[in-house]
Amino acid sequence: MEFRELTVPGAWEITPKQFGDPRGVFLEWFKDGPFVEAVGHPLDLRQANASVSAAGVVRGIHFADVPPSQAKYVTCPSGAVLDIVVDIRVGSPTFGQWDSVLLDDVDRRAIYLSEGLGHAFCSLEDDSTVMYLCSAPYAPGREHGINPLDATVGITWPDTGRNGEPLELLLSEKDTAAPGLREAEEQGLLPRFDDVQDFLASLRR
Repeated sequence: MEFRELTVPGAWEITPKQFGDPRGVFLEWFKDGPFVEAVGHPLDLRQANASVSAAGVVRGIHFADVPPSQAKYVTCPSGAVLDIVVDIRVGSPTFGQWDSVLLDDVDRRAIYLSEGLGHAFCSLEDDSTVMYLCSAPYAPGREHGINPLDATVGITWPDTGRNGEPLELLLSEKDTAAPGLREAEEQGLLPRFDDVQDFLASLRR
């Protein structure tokens, strides 16, 4: 299992070692020891989610108040998605930047997004299944969103699916109505970098 920190600090791409034989494939998609070594603290698992999405579906950009926010360890056991992390931490040296990891049923990678980061993905084929391990339960009053098409963030969303055909993006009404990054900052919705760092330090004690 290999961990690679992305250009947005606090997010990692995880590539598992796969063991195949005529029966199929076996892999460990989460392992506590390598996780703690890379991240610096254990994953406090409080909720596990699954979503199934048609080709072109965009979910996000989602985030939660800090503390406790909601860290996510995400993989795609069936299908393919382009998974996105966005630095929404006001005062961060990389504020507003984003990075991506292709999650699919070939390389079977995962992505870990620590507390205070924004998360989104785009499904690249019908019935793409995404599994999330979450550090905190869903709490509607603490959950927020940023419009995934916001020009300030400037995410380059895919325009073709896994089969090479044109991809039409499909957003929920809630995500379409979400504010842009600057608007969310002005509304005081975004986490502050120093507060996130203090919270992460508390997890490492």
